[in-house]
Amino acid sequence: MPALATGSACDMGLYELLAALPAQLQPHVDSQEDLTFLWDVFGEKSLHSLVKIHEKLHCYEKQNPLPILHGAAALADDLTEELQNKLPNSEIRELLKLLSKPNVKALLSVHDTVAQKSYDPVLPPVPDDIDDEEDSVKIIRLVKNSEPLGATIKKDEQTGAITVARIMRGGAADRSGLIHVGDELREVNGIPVEDKRPEEIIKILSQSKGAITFKIIPSTKEETPSKEGKIFIKALFDYDPKEDKAIPCKEAGLSFRKGDILQIMSQDDVTWWQAKHEGDANPRAGLIPSKHFQERRLALRRPEIVVQPLKLSNTKSYEETVECEEIKDTGHDGNNSGTYIAGFRRSFRLSRKNKKINKSMYECKKSEQYDTADVPTYEEVTPYRRQIHDKYRLIVLVGPVGVGLNELKRKLLMSDAQHYGVIVPHTTRARRSQESDGVEYIFISKHLFETDVQNNKFIEYGEYKNNYYGTSIDSVRSVLAKNKVCLLDVQPHTVKHLRTLEFKPYVIFIKPPSIERLRETRKNAKIISSRDDQGTAKPFTEEDFQEMIKSAQIMESQYGHLFDKIIINDDLTVAFNELKTTFDKLETDTHWVPVSWLHS
Repeated sequence: MPALATGSACDMGLYELLAALPAQLQPHVDSQEDLTFLWDVFGEKSLHSLVKIHEKLHCYEKQNPLPILHGAAALADDLTEELQNKLPNSEIRELLKLLSKPNVKALLSVHDTVAQKSYDPVLPPVPDDIDDEEDSVKIIRLVKNSEPLGATIKKDEQTGAITVARIMRGGAADRSGLIHVGDELREVNGIPVEDKRPEEIIKILSQSKGAITFKIIPSTKEETPSKEGKIFIKALFDYDPKEDKAIPCKEAGLSFRKGDILQIMSQDDVTWWQAKHEGDANPRAGLIPSKHFQERRLALRRPEIVVQPLKLSNTKSYEETVECEEIKDTGHDGNNSGTYIAGFRRSFRLSRKNKKINKSMYECKKSEQYDTADVPTYEEVTPYRRQIHDKYRLIVLVGPVGVGLNELKRKLLMSDAQHYGVIVPHTTRARRSQESDGVEYIFISKHLFETDVQNNKFIEYGEYKNNYYGTSIDSVRSVLAKNKVCLLDVQPHTVKHLRTLEFKPYVIFIKPPSIERLRETRKNAKIISSRDDQGTAKPFTEEDFQEMIKSAQIMESQYGHLFDKIIINDDLTVAFNELKTTFDKLETDTHWVPVSWLHS
């Protein structure tokens, strides 16, 4: 036989040698018929399978150490007897003492027991009734424990064949390397499965104890190893596979909650991905609906959007409200410095009142229908930790009127006015004698305001008593440029437009407690009307409490997938401490953020 150009047989595995032979022999073959015969012989699937088995066994033999002897205990007894006939010295006495110890004798006895026993796998006998014309079969035996097999099966409606639909990454079948997608299942523990439904086969598997023997016809399709890198996603909805009628195998499903971080193990199936919880030590993956599939079925059953809180109705109207008086900075020494903290009493928030006014407070530059049209499923995320030279992440506070957003902002500013900052709003209202431009408001003309609106320079804007008010993007940038944490209070439908690489916002939803707690804790509190209607402080009414609860439920239902944290403001001091702890961790710990923020 001519020498192989690719190397000798000693340098190559038998399988690689077999695959290379036809091409190497081609120059030495006279006729095309002989060459075709060679390709058919060396390309025979059963031959390749046998060669693979040979290589596996050969590898096993080389890696399987054998004991040097089987009678260590008897040898130790003989040695003891021999040494006792010798003249004793310190070494002999020490060795005799060691050999006489019960634990050493027990150890040698265990060694002999293990050495005399064969631990090689016991393979089932090859069936005698295999038809010579039948496709190559594979007999597989797996030892079953409490862990699921980690494979799903399906029935071909045309042929009736039961085939392996998917192999769960990290599961028992995957780790064995013996079962592959597309393999046809013929028998389970000697029971034919051709005429059975997948549910009946699963029942047989679940009732089987110990080892399970499969008779399989291997798939002719070669599996390509997955080259996917590590992909992490944040779940934007709750999922329980037991309640999902579409999942092919409920036992193989992975349950998760909104906000959980999942590691994607496989996206080979366009309908059902394989994933596991980030940080979970269990390597086995579970099935979750793919992004495309979940979006499609949620969009089909999504109800029409009937809640449009920014639009006026015939029976109720809105008025501008804030939740606290204008606050004077007392400074770190506790003395009143007389300077006003900008940003308060300009956080215009919606509140329903049975009192007629002309216009709604705000209209977002983007329609609310557009914001709520997206179906929340998953968001690809990556770990992020703020570096010293990075700007602080924008803090976005969201919550219903009366829940205490301004009080929390005030306490944060009073705790460290050098570290936290708030924006100065724009207005077209005339400046009053006691006001300074750039402190209470940034005063601009109506024409300039409308021009800025057209140029999308406002995060939020609206009209109140024939004057425009708005929060500009530049005002946020101004606070961040001073190396301060910017505290921004906006309507929830605006949050989506702030989620950019520039701001990397951390969104906190301030949620009211139960209505019983509201009645108890807010009974002496008042809602303060706007600066333009000073002196119109009004106590909370039962309608205010009900509106607060209802508004919070709507916000959480429609925009909860955008919230990074939820804090219940039952007690202002407790809520403030939780908020402060959250901010401290945000500046030092690693958090998950959208991939687009770091790779734009």
